[in-house]
Parts: sequence; C-alpha cells; structure tokens
Amino acid sequence: MDSKRSRDEIRAGAAALGEWFHNIDLHGVRTAPEHFLGDYPATVWQHFAHALPPDLTGKSVLDIGCNGGFFSMEMKRRGAARVLGIDSDEGYLAQARFAAETLDLDIEYRELSVYQVGSLGERFDIVLFMGVLYHLRHPLLALDLIHEHVVGDLLVFQTMQRGAPEIGPVEPDYPFEATAQFDLPSWPKLHFIEHRYACDPTNWWVPNRACAEAMLRNSGFEILAHPDREVYLCRRGAAPCEAAAVYPARGPRR
Repeated sequence: MDSKRSRDEIRAGAAALGEWFHNIDLHGVRTAPEHFLGDYPATVWQHFAHALPPDLTGKSVLDIGCNGGFFSMEMKRRGAARVLGIDSDEGYLAQARFAAETLDLDIEYRELSVYQVGSLGERFDIVLFMGVLYHLRHPLLALDLIHEHVVGDLLVFQTMQRGAPEIGPVEPDYPFEATAQFDLPSWPKLHFIEHRYACDPTNWWVPNRACAEAMLRNSGFEILAHPDREVYLCRRGAAPCEAAAVYPARGPRR
C-alpha cells in the first residue's frame, strides 16, 4: 500500500471528490463499487486489452475524455513513457490526479476540450477516444481534429451504438430520386437525441455500427481490428480531404 496514505485516508479522499464514474482499485478501496454498469470500465478493458501492444516502452499516449483516468493508468502500467489525459470536467480530472498519485503513476492531466486538441502541438503514438463521441454536439468535427492534430499512429475508439449491427453495401453515389436505402436498417445512421437518454442531457448522438465505421473511415482512419462490439483499433491514414480536394469539385448543390 502507498506509505503516504492509509486505506481510511484513501477512502476519505476518494469520497471527498464526489461520485466517481470509473471504478478504480486504489489499494483495496474501490471508487465506484456500486456502479450501475458493474466493474466499469474494467469490464470493457478486458475485452480489448489484448488488441493493444503489451509493452508500450518509449511510447506516448493521449487519453481524450479521460474521466477518472482508468485507461490512462492502464497505459502507464504497460510502460508508456508519456501519458497525458485530458477532459473538460475538472471534477473528473481531480479524481484522476488523486488516483494516479495514490497508485504512484506518473501521468499528466489537463483540462482541455476535444475541440482544443490542436493546441497541444504534438502527435501521440496512441490516442484513446473512449466513450466521448456520443456526448459531443459536433462528433465528426472532433474526429477530424483528432486525425489532423494528435494521432501519430493508432487510435483506440469506442462509442455507444444503437440500431442494427449489420453493415450493408453502400454505392459510391445515388441519384437524387433514390430514397429506399435510407430506410434500410444497415444504412449508416446517426441518431439524434433532442432531450435525454439514460437520464443524461449530454448524450447527443448515437450511431449504429455502420455509421460509426463510416465516420472513422471518412475522417481518415483505417480500421485494423474490432475487438469488442463498440471498440475499434484504427491506424491513421490520409483523410479524404487530404487525398483529394473533393469539395470544390462537387458542383452546385440542390
């Protein structure tokens, strides 16, 4: 156990930081033992941990929307040289700093929005973007900014998905009169939530599987693996707008 804090001190310190969303084991003290999702996010981590390199020695990692820091700490435990977690919620960052300090893990945390990642001025070997997309009003913009500014090699992406899991064939173009494809369950759909979903007013958009994968490709990511239902391991490639100046050539819009 951390010699600087007794178990009672850890328990009191964690409680003082409010309700935790990440259930983290702090030397026997669980930060969210009654989480409605169970042992979250460890239950998610166990399904895709094998898809990431077990040895991250010398690698840099950026955890976007790090919350209480669970995934940041797992990256540091694998030997990553530099781990930076960012979140727009200072309350979550305070929890993450407390957890990292308690576990004696050298991780930096900053208050920063996903829309501000360009201000970091650096690329990372691995970028984690877990459980954030559906909380954003501008999800495709966020993916574009992540691709443009911070991913050096790999992106680990997770989003809540709803709707059909099937992926159907999509033609490169359709005539204006064609409408039937929009009613297919396998057509890429991004469901808009006007009010609340799961009692959370920050849930804005929920894609189906076809849409999640199409958005990743459209932002310039090559999907390497799909180790869990909602998790993707991707490699940075050239974004469509980098590969060809398509927008000026599209001509008049209806």
